[in-house]
Amino acid sequence: MAIAVRERTGGAILIDALRANGAEQIYCVPGESYLEALDAFYDARETLRLIVCRQEGGAAYMAETYGKLTGKPGICFVTRGPGATNGSIGIHTARQDSTPMIMFMGQVDSSMRDREAFQEISVPAMFGSLAKWAAQIDDPARIPEYVARAFHTAVSGRPGPVVLGLPEDVLAARTNATDVAAVAATRPSPSADSIVALREMIAQAERPIAILGGSGWTEKARTDVTKFLEAWAIPATCGFRRQDRIDNRSTVYAGYTGIGIMPQLAARIREADLIIAVGSRLSEAVTQGYTLLEVPRPKQRLIHVHPDPDELGRVYQADLVVNAGMPELGLALRGLTPPSIPWRKWTEQLRSEYEHSRNIANREAVARDGYVDMATVVAYLDANLPDDAVITTGAGNFAGWVHRFYRYRGYGTQLGAVNGSMGYGLPSAIAAKITYPDRICVAFCGDGDFLMTGQELATAVKERASVITIVANNEMYGTIRMHQEREHPERVIGTDLENPNFAKFAEAFGAYGERVSRPDDFPAAFERAVSSGKPAVLEIMADPELISSRATVTSMREHAKRRNGT
Repeated sequence: MAIAVRERTGGAILIDALRANGAEQIYCVPGESYLEALDAFYDARETLRLIVCRQEGGAAYMAETYGKLTGKPGICFVTRGPGATNGSIGIHTARQDSTPMIMFMGQVDSSMRDREAFQEISVPAMFGSLAKWAAQIDDPARIPEYVARAFHTAVSGRPGPVVLGLPEDVLAARTNATDVAAVAATRPSPSADSIVALREMIAQAERPIAILGGSGWTEKARTDVTKFLEAWAIPATCGFRRQDRIDNRSTVYAGYTGIGIMPQLAARIREADLIIAVGSRLSEAVTQGYTLLEVPRPKQRLIHVHPDPDELGRVYQADLVVNAGMPELGLALRGLTPPSIPWRKWTEQLRSEYEHSRNIANREAVARDGYVDMATVVAYLDANLPDDAVITTGAGNFAGWVHRFYRYRGYGTQLGAVNGSMGYGLPSAIAAKITYPDRICVAFCGDGDFLMTGQELATAVKERASVITIVANNEMYGTIRMHQEREHPERVIGTDLENPNFAKFAEAFGAYGERVSRPDDFPAAFERAVSSGKPAVLEIMADPELISSRATVTSMREHAKRRNGT
């Protein structure tokens, strides 16, 4: 529906289009290529919050986080060329994480196109395989049309990122443009026949397991799906970094099917006679390199529910495909009454195995004296943080302790890059704190991971986003070191790190910093960080011998020697 026709610059038309589509926050690194849009932001500063970041990768991560938390597209602005290439890491994250996001990229003047002008890149050529849609706006009068389509594309079906190029002359030109109202997202509903078939297949099972994942969930969808799973006593697992799709205290929660899956759960999934995949793409990380379920036809019967019809059947041939959004599926499941449940003991067994694995008393190894055991850090937070606390993680083995020992209670409390992108934890926590200022936001980072985006502490200080960052410092790129020790034991190269004092690093930004080298000191240090009211960094001196939450360097070397017969 047309709502106004007014003459404005392209930059003003763009900002009005963002407001018409419900934008609230904009993350950016300013650039002269979109100067007219920046000028228009000045007039909208009371209704659009502009958060200026220190590197485009951080801005893109923050926008992607907003999309994860709200289900609405996160918005970031980057300049052409180097700005766009820096920001592309967030586009790849949003694509693999199925997160709604829109990146606006300043572009060279139209008169200079295709000459390899200063910092020129082609938006469709660069982002065509990364984004759901990548285009360039060449007519200022069509800006409202493009923006409305971008919002609709980002949130509909399988959510994802959109990239729009903005030539300088298009933003500077004055023209009459028709504002366009926001377009609602479209999500499919399951057919009545598919729900009947789903009920019959579950009723025939002896060892069913649900795998919850993907995006497009709402708190109501989570509640409806949880009630269904609990009423039917179906054990539920969550995909990689999707553990908040069900309250982990539920009697049917059985653990997560991601990197570092507990071995017992992997065995149970292979033993299952029915897999109910709800929202998950059943990706490489979820399926352990496509081994838990055989490709293309799993030995287990498979029900696959997903909002994108193109995803259904793309890798796995399911016995029943259900094209549905998560809220629509949850509504349909509410009316299903359970049959007799012969698998109740099966569910109790999986729950018991999960509880055993997450008990830190049952961990395989303990940190040596002089180091802090990450399991005890996570156990303290699990016992003391409120249910709505947001936990973010970057990429690295340090995250394994969080995945294993922390219980996600509330919806929207786990934020991690499913694509395994390093540097995500701190920017994500900043965006979460800006979006939900009353919630505690804790970022878990590794030492290598943290320094990829550590400069965004400046953004946190400027925006008064009092996030708590926990840096596990074991002086190495731990994940790659683990692979080295597995494939080439004792031939260590390229993975050792020389780090700054992270506590003093934080203080240099005006944040709170403290180094923790004894496990008993962590609780008081964490409380001091919270009480400071500032962004804070707690540097945890982690034992480099504990290469993961389940293995030591020594155990990996011994295993490699046995494997190689040496």
